[in-house]
Amino acid sequence: MRAMVLEGGKGLDHLTLQERPTPRPGPGEVLVRLRAASINYRDLATVTMMAPSRPLIPLSDGAGVVEAVGDGVTRVAAGDLVTPGFFPHWISGRPTPQRLAALGGALDGVACEAIALTAEGVTKAPAGWSAEEAATLPCAAVTAWRGLMVEGQLTAGETVLVQGTGGVSIFALQFAKLAGARVIVTSSSDEKLERAKALGADELINYRATPDWGAAARKLTDGRGVDHVVEVGGAGTFQQSIAACALGGKIAVIGVLSGFVQDLNVAAMFGGNLHINGITVGSRENVEQMVRAIEVAKLKPVIDRHYPLEQLGEALALMQGASHFGKVVIDI
Repeated sequence: MRAMVLEGGKGLDHLTLQERPTPRPGPGEVLVRLRAASINYRDLATVTMMAPSRPLIPLSDGAGVVEAVGDGVTRVAAGDLVTPGFFPHWISGRPTPQRLAALGGALDGVACEAIALTAEGVTKAPAGWSAEEAATLPCAAVTAWRGLMVEGQLTAGETVLVQGTGGVSIFALQFAKLAGARVIVTSSSDEKLERAKALGADELINYRATPDWGAAARKLTDGRGVDHVVEVGGAGTFQQSIAACALGGKIAVIGVLSGFVQDLNVAAMFGGNLHINGITVGSRENVEQMVRAIEVAKLKPVIDRHYPLEQLGEALALMQGASHFGKVVIDI
């Protein structure tokens, strides 16, 4: 099988297309013939910032057809379109170190033509979805779902602030509107803001034109503040997220696009009675809940563009430039 492999150091120039033996499923495993993958900022960080100790097949998000099953497998059958879980061993409950072994990191990922993994770690794709659509789900969509719906317990009538228009943020916009929430979207691009409006965003803030966007969000809520923030920026945006929040507001911390470490106003956090939730994707149970909601609502992902497998480096460079809107798909 063909596989993109990160080897010999970090950086896009260390990605090469290689031939690898096609794996065979053991007892309790399935062989998935991958048809598509999608990329996340996490994949870019893995390739450009972390030199692997062994040759690594990157990417966590993919979808394909079950080609063969090992002994004892009953959850799925040959011919099923499935998505591997970001954490194949996290089925339900709280995360543990053992459950948080991720594809494209501790485990080889999906930038390849086939993968063998535990049958417990895959989920059937939403009915009516293509492999290219289903490949957008495992990281970005599940992160947005868990942040808002599971940990955030989002209810109709609440206000959600979504940072940017990348994969997680667009799924968060879609899920929030599905739940009957009001959504404020921030971006540095007026063009992207208009596209977000077409997807249902209620209010728009250009954070370059309005650097104090936390105060702007409060104005849009008559001074009350927002109930939820989908925090993808990290250190550079966290203070504004705090400023945007209503009393008892919830911040789902899921990204570090603007940095890892910064001084924080702790008094504002406890004074605002804020709930800060660190979100690292989710369990298979979270995936299954999300898929049921997607099927009922007949949601579809927002795909910006496609690249072939051998152009994975170019696709990651696009993400590095932050010019995409929604998801970037790799055709396998």
